[in-house]
Amino acid sequence: MEWSGPATALLDHAQDKIVVLDEQGVFRYLNRATEDILGFDPEQLRGEEAFDYIHPDDRDRVTARFAAVVDGPEGGGGTIEYRHRTSDGEYVWLESRFAALADPSTDGERYVVSSRDITERVAAQRQRDETTVRLEELAAKSTDVLWMFSADWEEVLFLNEAYEPIYGQPASVIEDDPSRLIDVIHPEDRATVRDAMDRLSAGESVDFEFRVNPNQDYNRWAWVQAEPIFDDDGDVVRIVGFTRDVTDRRRREQQLRVIDTILRHNLRNDLNTVLGHAEYMGEHPDDEPERHADAIERSTTELLHKAEKQRRTIELLTGPVAPCRVDLVPAIESAVAALTDRYPDATVETVLPSALAAHALEDIGRAIRELLDNAARHAEGSAPWIRITADRTADRAVVEIQDACPPIPEYEYRILTGEQEMNGVTHTSGLGLWLVYWMVDLSDGHIAFETSPEGGNTVTVSLPLAAEAVDQLD
Repeated sequence: MEWSGPATALLDHAQDKIVVLDEQGVFRYLNRATEDILGFDPEQLRGEEAFDYIHPDDRDRVTARFAAVVDGPEGGGGTIEYRHRTSDGEYVWLESRFAALADPSTDGERYVVSSRDITERVAAQRQRDETTVRLEELAAKSTDVLWMFSADWEEVLFLNEAYEPIYGQPASVIEDDPSRLIDVIHPEDRATVRDAMDRLSAGESVDFEFRVNPNQDYNRWAWVQAEPIFDDDGDVVRIVGFTRDVTDRRRREQQLRVIDTILRHNLRNDLNTVLGHAEYMGEHPDDEPERHADAIERSTTELLHKAEKQRRTIELLTGPVAPCRVDLVPAIESAVAALTDRYPDATVETVLPSALAAHALEDIGRAIRELLDNAARHAEGSAPWIRITADRTADRAVVEIQDACPPIPEYEYRILTGEQEMNGVTHTSGLGLWLVYWMVDLSDGHIAFETSPEGGNTVTVSLPLAAEAVDQLD
C-alpha cells in the first residue's frame, strides 16, 4: 500500500505527529507534523528503525508496548510517555497511542502511532514536583503547623508533623475526622475559632490567637494566619494557613505587665511612706524623730528587698529555660530546713516518699521555698502550722502545701490562673506568687489554689514526672 493521495494530505495538516510502522518498527509513513515536532524531514526518516530514536532509558518500555500491540488488539491500550530524539540531538517528550490498522496492506501488518509533544507539560509537572518536595522538606523542618483544608473544612489536604506538639492531638485524628479539631480548642475560645472558620469559607482572611491543648490544661497559645484560595470563578476552593505556638510571647507580655504594675505599685506605696515620714520630720523635728527614722529605714529596706527579688525574677525570666530531672524530696527538705531556721516556732509536717523525680526547672525548690515562706509570713499568731505532702499520680509529681492562714484573696490567684485580668485596681501584692507561678509554668506544670472560709489554704503544684519515673509506672 502506497502512503500518498488525499488521505495523507489530510494527515499532513494534523498537529499531532502521526506515523505508520511495519511489524519490525520501521517508519513507513510520517506526516508533516514530524518536522514541526522533531525537526526531521519526514522523508529523511522513512525506512529508519523507529526505536533507534527513542531515549535509551525509555526504549524498553516503548518496544514492549509496541510488541503488545503486534501480539493482539488488546495489548496496546492507553498512552505511553517517553523521550524522542530531535534533529539537533536533543530530546522532546511525546505522549503516544499505538493501534493496528483496521485494513492492513497486503505486504504486511501496519501500525499507527499518534503522538503529541508534551515537553512543556512534563517540565511544568517536574517543576511542581520539585516545588512540592521542597515544600514538604521545609514543612518537615518547620516548628509552625502548615495546613490546608477544603473550603467546607470536611477534608484535610495537607498537615505537617508540627501539629501534634502544639495541639496535643495526633494528626491522624483530624485527618480521619476534621471536625475533631475543635476538641483541642479551649471551650471559651471555640466560638471564636468557629467564627473564623466560617469567615474563611466565605472568602475572608483571618489573624487571631486562641488557647489549645487539653493535655496541658489549654495552657498553650496558638496564633493562626489563614487565607482562602479562590478558583477562576471566584469561589473558595481551599483554605491555607499556619499555626504558631506563641505561648512564650504571651508569657513575656504577661511578665512585663506584671513586673511593671507591681514595680509601680510598690514604688508608689513605699516611697509615699518614706516621703510622708520625711515631710513630718521636717515639719516637726522634735516629735519622735527616731520613730520616723526607723519607719523610713524599714520602708527603704523593704523596697531594696523587693528590688532584689525583682532582679532575681528578671534573671529567671530572661535566662535559658531548660527543665531537667529534679528530685523533689531533697528540694522540699531543703525548703523546710530554711523555713524552720527563719521561723523556729513553726510546725511543719511532711509526708514525703523516699524520692520523687520530676521534669522541671533545676531551681524549682525556690518556688517551694516561696510558698512555705508565704504561708508562714501570713500565719495568724507566732507559731505557723504548715503541712506539705508529695506523691505521684499518673504521669505527674504532685506537691501539696496546706496552711492555717486566712484565705488567700480570690483576685490574687484568679489573676495568676488567667481567670481575671490585672489592671490598675486589681493587682497582686507582690512578686512572690508570680515567681512561683512562672517557675511552675516554665516547668510545664500547673498550680491550683483552694481556700476555706473557716481559714486555711491548699496550694497544689503538679509537675511532669521525669522519664525514668514514668517508665517505673509503666
